[in-house]
Amino acid sequence: MNDNATYTLILNIMLIIMLVLLVIFCILYFKSKKSKNKSNATINNYETKEKKVAKNYSIESIFDFMEFDRIEDNMIITKNGNKYIMVVECQGINYDLMSEVEKNAVEEGFIQFLNTLRHPIQIYTQTRTINLENSVRTYRDKIKEIEEQLEKQQKEYDKMVDSDEYTQEQLNAAFYELTKTTNLYEYGKDIIYTTEKMSLNKNVLNQKYYIIIPYYPEELGETNMDKQEIKNLAFSELYTRAQSIVRTLSACGVVGRALDSNQLVDLLYIAYNRDDAEVYGIDKAIQAGYNELYSTAPDVIDKKMRALDEKIEEEALKKATQKVTEAKSEKEKAFENAESRLDDLIDRFAEAIIQQNRNSIGEDIADTAIEKIKEETATRKRRGRPKKQLEEGGTEDEQKEKTATSRVGTTETA
Repeated sequence: MNDNATYTLILNIMLIIMLVLLVIFCILYFKSKKSKNKSNATINNYETKEKKVAKNYSIESIFDFMEFDRIEDNMIITKNGNKYIMVVECQGINYDLMSEVEKNAVEEGFIQFLNTLRHPIQIYTQTRTINLENSVRTYRDKIKEIEEQLEKQQKEYDKMVDSDEYTQEQLNAAFYELTKTTNLYEYGKDIIYTTEKMSLNKNVLNQKYYIIIPYYPEELGETNMDKQEIKNLAFSELYTRAQSIVRTLSACGVVGRALDSNQLVDLLYIAYNRDDAEVYGIDKAIQAGYNELYSTAPDVIDKKMRALDEKIEEEALKKATQKVTEAKSEKEKAFENAESRLDDLIDRFAEAIIQQNRNSIGEDIADTAIEKIKEETATRKRRGRPKKQLEEGGTEDEQKEKTATSRVGTTETA
């Protein structure tokens, strides 16, 4: 009996344990099911919210995401005129290369600068990639001027050497100037080559240091000033603070200057467009007219008038050249006619002189001389005839034979 009771007790305990496990399993099952339902409901709610947000999406202005409103009077205006900012650019110094005395002087000057501050400031460092394009272009223009000067000096020196009007001392002085210009030209070419090679192999970085000076109109307290008066007062206060900072920084060897509006635009442009600023700077953006609302082209009628004026000028130049050429040819013809008449007058005058002196020079000699003058006159006239007339009268040799035959016949008859 005792054994049966023991077995029965063990079986009852096992049944109770199984029932407890079954209850625990059911509880866990229902809890997991509820959590899944909650998660599905959360996901559905999130998707519903996303859809609602997508439906209610509206385009906002880019100025809502910027930390400033506008730039006016060398100041950055933020928070709708509740804060004004002026920036002082500082030139860095090489502290590591200084001696101990110089370092102590710099540190004392910086301590003095900190002690004189009566308003909050912010030190801002901006790393920029140096664009060497403008520098290379400037160097090329200078080298071109030096090259022209070198060519001019070379020509002058060659002329001095070819002529014997200069002493050896003057030649040596000219050669010295020529050598100096040549060395300067070669040095400039080496600078351009080195600069271009350096800019191609790696980026040239430069760090700029700025001190941000804020001003809050709240510092004025309660006032009845309008916005323009507050802006003028803010400018005066910021300018005074900026100049005070520049003066105190000069004690530690740091040179500073307050940025104007264009320089502030450049500063913010690089801050907001760090990647694009290396390729397309603010100066090119302004030149391209990106700050203009619209662009206009010249009027079509103006273009046609300009093209018509160019055509008129071209045709007028062509016609003037043609008429000048024709005038020159007519003048040459007139000169030839006058020259031929001059020869005829000379021949007639020579005949008259021979006739007047016939008695003194003899009859036969006078006749022969007059005949020779007539022959020259006839020969000159035949040479001046057109080719057609020569063909009708025969060749020049035939005419000479006829003239000689007629002269011989005349002599025999006489």
